[in-house]
Amino acid sequence: MSILVVGSVALDTVKTPLGKGRNVLGGSATYFSISAGFFNPVSLVAVVGSDFPSKYLSLLKSRGIDLRGLTTQKGETFKWEGEYGWDFADPKTLSTCLNVFAKFDPKIPAEYKKNKYLFLANIDPEIQENVLKQLSPKLVVCDTMNYWIENKRNHLLKLLKKVDIFFLNESEARMLTLKENIIKAARALIKLGPQIVIIKRGEHGSLLFSQRHIFSIPAFLLEKVVDPTGAGDTFAGGVLGYLAKCDKFNQANLKKAVAYGAVMATFAVEDFSVRRLVTIRYRDVARRFKDFQRLSCF
Repeated sequence: MSILVVGSVALDTVKTPLGKGRNVLGGSATYFSISAGFFNPVSLVAVVGSDFPSKYLSLLKSRGIDLRGLTTQKGETFKWEGEYGWDFADPKTLSTCLNVFAKFDPKIPAEYKKNKYLFLANIDPEIQENVLKQLSPKLVVCDTMNYWIENKRNHLLKLLKKVDIFFLNESEARMLTLKENIIKAARALIKLGPQIVIIKRGEHGSLLFSQRHIFSIPAFLLEKVVDPTGAGDTFAGGVLGYLAKCDKFNQANLKKAVAYGAVMATFAVEDFSVRRLVTIRYRDVARRFKDFQRLSCF
């Protein structure tokens, strides 16, 4: 059964100490779709402008992504420009132009409404909730960011009551719960509704929390990081992609899913945009997964 993702498709200009990518393919839904597509079919709902390059449409189609929910509107595509330092931590945003994305009001195509798995990518929680009202998925997965926590807190809290798996990073977890200790923050988040909370910790790996369990997974060691943009969405794509492939929601599959998510993210950061992700095959993913197992086994 196909995964449905609702989010952004964008054109990014990214500068890092190792180079620059100008007007490259980006957006939360883009990274998620390509990553999840290694495991399961993906349907995408997003909006782009009339300036969106046809080569990027062809690239997405070549990955087997169902683009019937991708609409083109008159105007320019969502554009973001940012710069990373040598620590590759949070980028300095130089420019954000929402353009046609500013009026994004997703209408889910009828053929998508039977999808069992839904990923609400990092967009306005009001839009996320409106999407959820149009569907009855088996599993609802949601991502967010500090901007929505600061400006749409009540809407986000309302949404979380209907979410099964919630992704966010450490600082966002602390900001939303007002708790400094990350374990206490995760427990507070679970009380808000989600069965599972996955906290992204960048180069330090990730943490998986449920009511009964805590699972910690390290980051895979890389000699070279070029561009971390989209790593979190790629991670989420690996997680939900694997869960949908298993079609069974249990602790063992969740642990493996988080590991596959971590593996997918390592490919994303090895080049600008999705360039590295579209050059690998599933056998490369499987090989790195085995390397990851050896790295973290003792």
